[in-house]
Amino acid sequence: QVRLVESGGGLVQAGGSLRLSCAASGIIFSINAMGWYRQAPGKQRELVAAITSGRSTNYADSVKGRFTISRDNAKNTVYLQMNSLKPEDTAVYYCNTGPPTMGTYGWGQGTQVTVSS
Repeated sequence: QVRLVESGGGLVQAGGSLRLSCAASGIIFSINAMGWYRQAPGKQRELVAAITSGRSTNYADSVKGRFTISRDNAKNTVYLQMNSLKPEDTAVYYCNTGPPTMGTYGWGQGTQVTVSS
């Protein structure tokens, strides 16, 4: 059974930092491209960062230069370091497979990130 468990969210002031983690089980983690997604109230879920099995990374323009995605295959975990946070980064953050096959597995519970101004 596949499980994706996100953690690390919280309430932070604008300009602050958070580090999100996503632990995966039930998949061959190392061969999967992984991505971090977010969904703000009233908006569609969007991909914000992705990392391939070869550790190439891509970012949405809105987070480029502020967020860094990384992975630890030994721990079956993908991370999202978020710096210089803005109120518009407020959302529930999820992980799942990344491009080209996005969202292959069932979505976890996500982790709430709230950035106050």
